[in-house]
Amino acid sequence: MADLTLPGAGEPRRGEDDSLASLSRLPSVDRLLSAPALAAAAQAHGAALAKKAAQGALEAARTAVREGGRVPTIEELAQDAERRLHVLRASRLTPVFNLTGTVIHTNLGRALLSDEAIEAVTAAMRGYAALEYDVATGGRGDRDSVVEDLLCELTGAEAATVVNNNAAAVVLTLKALGARREAIISRGELIEIGGAFRMPDIMKAAGCRLVEVGTTNRTHPRDYEAACNERTGLIVKAHWSNYAISGFTAVVDDATLAAIAHAHGVPYVVDLGAGALVDLAEFGLPREPLPQQSLTAGADVVTFSGDKLLGGPQAGLIVGRKAAIAKIRKDPLKRALRVSKLTLAALEATLRIYASGHRLPERLPTLALLMRPRTEIGAACERLAGPLRAALGERFDVSIEECASQIGSGSMPEERLPSAALVVRPVGKASGRVIESVERRLRGLPVPVIGRIAGNALRLDARCLLPRDEAPFVDNLKSL
Repeated sequence: MADLTLPGAGEPRRGEDDSLASLSRLPSVDRLLSAPALAAAAQAHGAALAKKAAQGALEAARTAVREGGRVPTIEELAQDAERRLHVLRASRLTPVFNLTGTVIHTNLGRALLSDEAIEAVTAAMRGYAALEYDVATGGRGDRDSVVEDLLCELTGAEAATVVNNNAAAVVLTLKALGARREAIISRGELIEIGGAFRMPDIMKAAGCRLVEVGTTNRTHPRDYEAACNERTGLIVKAHWSNYAISGFTAVVDDATLAAIAHAHGVPYVVDLGAGALVDLAEFGLPREPLPQQSLTAGADVVTFSGDKLLGGPQAGLIVGRKAAIAKIRKDPLKRALRVSKLTLAALEATLRIYASGHRLPERLPTLALLMRPRTEIGAACERLAGPLRAALGERFDVSIEECASQIGSGSMPEERLPSAALVVRPVGKASGRVIESVERRLRGLPVPVIGRIAGNALRLDARCLLPRDEAPFVDNLKSL
């Protein structure tokens, strides 16, 4: 962000009378707005925004004068107002360069959409669409129909519905199928994601009574059997996210849990969290459980995300048996959690890519980033090391080192992807504050560069910096 401190703000304080006299020499808002540059800005961007920028510039000038600074010229005030106008117009959804090494980064927007999804969203924004209109009959339609057939085809489900994220999918499913009943879950699956999604709290919000079974590391079929009674509403399995349990462990498979649930006349629900629709091992990546596997094993409902491993828009996907999905659709909360035509347009385009089975790594950016070879990332670092070194100056050393990227957003928490990073270290002895100042400078660029500090070094993992981004990245460094 530009420095908006006015000239002379640090000069010695004058007497109160001098200060009042100086303040009286500042122009009015209307006079400042009549300056040619601001008049043109008001014409281009609106009088209200220009006036707000002018008021901000004058208020900063008054503060500076009261503290002993000189009175700026009207040209200087106009320049300050122009800078403020630029800040006011800038989007808060700032584009960034993601060099954190986390591909599906929750804080940076998670999955990148495919070109086909972007085109579909653009088309949906520009015109009307048959969102809840049945073109064949001329009557009211169901917005789920936009993607339901595709989801059923890809997962083998009998029916499907969509809400705004997977947390919503879990809450809605629990409420619709198990409210005022007991929900049985392994103690080792009482997950927390971020700071707001904790399975015990979600159970309570959905109106279910949580029943924990087993221990943190080992749960057996007999634990579920012993917990089932006339108050049982459903059995739940939650895929581990953001952590892993290893060593002396035992978990119960889907087929066994489904059999136990059905023997007691209750549904079996699986929350897969990140979710995936294809076997990632086919692309050289670690395996992730698939919704179609849980459904084949007997699950009544499976929930998963649309914006993580799937590589689509933020959405919560609920697939399963027709009777269970129908009950979920009828719950009053479903309407509050429904998605817009923009989400459905992006999701449909993404699902069509999967349904085609054609050139998935080329058409799905998230999959392409996860598969990116270490040699290609290292070559990018070689090209960028010189410009970064030149921009930072002689006080810093820039080296290229091997590192490990992570998938992110709770997906495969223990898996790492071989990668390469530009590593910035201060030359000679320096405190951690020096490297923190470099990190702040990079975040302050027109397009912020987001890396991570570790071991008194700033590490910039280049996995997510694609060839098309390299020239803009280098141009961006010129503002350091």
